[in-house]
Amino acid sequence: MATTFVLVHGAWHGGWCWIKAVRLLTDAAHAVYTPTLTGLGERAHLARPEVDLEAHVQDVVATLETEELRNVVLVGHSYGGMVITGAAARVPNRIARLVYLDAFVPDVDQSVLSLLPSDRAEGFRKAAAEGDGWRVPPPPPARFGVTSQRDSDWLQRHLAPQPFRTLEQAAAAVPPASMGRTYVYCSSPASGAFDGFAGRFRDDRKWRFHEVKTGHDAMVTAPGEIAKILMAEGGKGKG
Repeated sequence: MATTFVLVHGAWHGGWCWIKAVRLLTDAAHAVYTPTLTGLGERAHLARPEVDLEAHVQDVVATLETEELRNVVLVGHSYGGMVITGAAARVPNRIARLVYLDAFVPDVDQSVLSLLPSDRAEGFRKAAAEGDGWRVPPPPPARFGVTSQRDSDWLQRHLAPQPFRTLEQAAAAVPPASMGRTYVYCSSPASGAFDGFAGRFRDDRKWRFHEVKTGHDAMVTAPGEIAKILMAEGGKGKG
C-alpha cells in the first residue's frame, strides 16, 4: 500500500537533504513531500531575526493543509522533531504516525536549548551573538557524522545559518498520546544530543524503536536503511 510521507529537515539543512531517500521512496510508489523551513535552503533569502519555531510549525501545517494530505507519516530529523511535534498537535487528524529520526522530542515548554547540555546551549548562544545577534552558523559536516568527501562538499555548499529563535522558543503543545510514534536512533557515531531519547524510548511499549549504526545525517549516510524503516513504519498503520 502506498504511503504519504512528509519529511522535515533539521537545523541548517533544507528539503534538499532528503534527495537520496526520496528517490528510494518514490521508486517504491510512495508520495513524498519535503518542505523547506523558512530561512533555510532555497528559502534562505527569507531569513530574519523574527523566524522562530512557530513559523516553522506553520510551514509544515501549511504543507499538510494546502496539499490536502491525510494519513501522513510525518518524519522529523534532529531539530525537525520540534517542528513535527508542533505540527501534529495542530492538525492531528492529518497524521497517521510520527517518526523522530535522531531528533528532539519535546514536552510542552521545552526548547532545543533546554534539551541540550548546558555547554552546548551556551555555545549556540555565543555563536548567535557573533552572528549578527541571531544567526547560528552551521557546524562542519563531520559534526553530522558525514565522512564522505563528496557528501561533505555537498553539505558545505547548502547548509545555511539557523535563526536563533527557532532554538530558543519552546514547544507550545504536543500531539495526543494516542498518536503512533517511532524513534530512529543513529548510534555510530552517536552525536550525544539524542542518547537520552534513545534510552527513554528503546523499551517503551508506546514507541517503536530502531537503531541505525550510522551518523546523525542518516538520510545522507544511510538512505537505503532509512527508506526501508520508513516504508515498514508506513505499512504498519497507526498502531
